[in-house]
Amino acid sequence: MAKQSILGRITQMAKANINALLDSAEDPKMMLDQMVRDYTNSIAEAESAVAQTIGNLRLLEQDHAEDVSNAQDWGRKALAASRKGDELRAAGNSVDADKFDNLAKVALGRQIASENEAKDAEPVIASQTTVVEQLKRGLDAMRTKLSQLSSKRDELVARSKTADAQRQVQDAVHSIDLTDPTSEISRFEDKIRRQEATVLGQQELAASSLDAQFEQLDASDDAVELDARLAALKSGGPAPSAITSGQ
Repeated sequence: MAKQSILGRITQMAKANINALLDSAEDPKMMLDQMVRDYTNSIAEAESAVAQTIGNLRLLEQDHAEDVSNAQDWGRKALAASRKGDELRAAGNSVDADKFDNLAKVALGRQIASENEAKDAEPVIASQTTVVEQLKRGLDAMRTKLSQLSSKRDELVARSKTADAQRQVQDAVHSIDLTDPTSEISRFEDKIRRQEATVLGQQELAASSLDAQFEQLDASDDAVELDARLAALKSGGPAPSAITSGQ
């Protein structure tokens, strides 16, 4: 995977508007689950690619450091050879002096080559360093988005469970609503009230029957007394008094 495509993908996912995506989703929780999986997989792939990019950068840095070190080393060797040539020439040994001067030139040539390699690597290293920093920031942004997604998903799951529990409680409350005329308890209460009313009616009926019997008895007593008084009158005696006979 090319570095630019990695960077573009990371940037696109890091800038994703989660709320806008959720607003357009038919099933936000299902979409969040899928997004969490996609982000997790993408982060794993991006981490591997970024790690490789960082590794390549570190190799370039190591090569650059080696070129710088070689340039310094060849410079020291050139200086040493030149000084040795100067000493030999001062001693009158121009032949050997020329050899060391030529050796110094070879060392200087190696120094220049190492310096050029180091200079050529510097812009590449600078560019790669910028890309690595961008990739790192992109990965951090993706991890932040993944954390937001996970939190949003957990929030929705918790809210869904709470709403379901509330619905179950409301259903239970409605099913045992004592004021509901169609409930079993209300019908049972009506049945008891009808039974109580029947008993009251039976009691009232019984009481009415008993009163009628006593009224008949009183009427019978009055007829007996009337007959007694009439008989007394016919016999020429005084009519019996109810008060006197009661004494």
